[in-house]
Amino acid sequence: MKIGIDLGTKNSLVFLPKKGVVLDEPSVIAVSLGENRILAVGKDAKEMVGRTPDSIQVFRPLKDGVIADHRITQAMLRYFIKKVCTGFYRFIKPELLIGVPVGITSTERRAVIEAGILAGAKEVFIAKEPILSAIGAGIPINSCSGHLILDMGGGTSEVAVISLGGIVSGRSIRIAGDELDEAVAQYIKDKYNLAIGDQTAEETKIKIGTAVNEKEPRFLEIRGRDLILGLPKTIKVSSNEICTAIEEPLGEIVQCVKDVLRDTPPELAADIMNTGMVMAGGGSLIRNVSILISQSIGVPCFVADDPLRCVAKGAGLMLDNLDLYKRSVMTKKI
Repeated sequence: MKIGIDLGTKNSLVFLPKKGVVLDEPSVIAVSLGENRILAVGKDAKEMVGRTPDSIQVFRPLKDGVIADHRITQAMLRYFIKKVCTGFYRFIKPELLIGVPVGITSTERRAVIEAGILAGAKEVFIAKEPILSAIGAGIPINSCSGHLILDMGGGTSEVAVISLGGIVSGRSIRIAGDELDEAVAQYIKDKYNLAIGDQTAEETKIKIGTAVNEKEPRFLEIRGRDLILGLPKTIKVSSNEICTAIEEPLGEIVQCVKDVLRDTPPELAADIMNTGMVMAGGGSLIRNVSILISQSIGVPCFVADDPLRCVAKGAGLMLDNLDLYKRSVMTKKI
């Protein structure tokens, strides 16, 4: 039994070879503090965010793409494995392949492997997320041509130039979906004296967010708490306001892409000018973000098909063809 996992800061996806993505759940877990018992995982737990009494705490066990709470991550992995291993496979320990950020430390890498083993895996392989994104996006990573990929997830943005199955130049920054949500919430707070929750900020970004100002902006009504009166309040915001709100974090991501290109050998840089840059991850779904990046760095920019699932697909495909991608697998033993 082989399982590819995209263990994301916001969402975790599980890929089974020949079946595709069989599970897509938020990386959230709800725990009863008095009984120290897990109440809900994934979608059910996310619905509790911002609505729980003191006796229940909702955790996001991954922060900035790495494990922040080892015990909770282990419980979440065990839940995912149990949910996808049905029938006869329930009694077989699976092999896991988990994607990790480019900038992961040896301690963080070890924590991922240990969490997988303790969650019930026979073996745990790990690979860098840009490699998995590239495979999932259909990029021939083992060719001698240079390919540039940007994976904007929930906790990290990963940028890498890939050639001959490895990362020639790469960088990971902890500015991604979470920081964009925080920027939206802070903008609404500063301009309208309105406090909104994380989920409202994320929904606003998804529904009307844009990376480039629009001639005909979209509008959305959002509800929150008036910081002066302390009462519920509804306001209407435009997509161009959200563009202003997320301008700074998007600028840092663009700068990260420029830094990676600066460290890229000239031959590969020439390849990238021809083939363009591929975007994956939830952040690539923000309207006009590919236009912003293309205009900023002067390289054609394309969003991958099904960008949310690229890492999970890549993990499953790599695990099914380990001999082909063996140079890209980092480690498998504790």
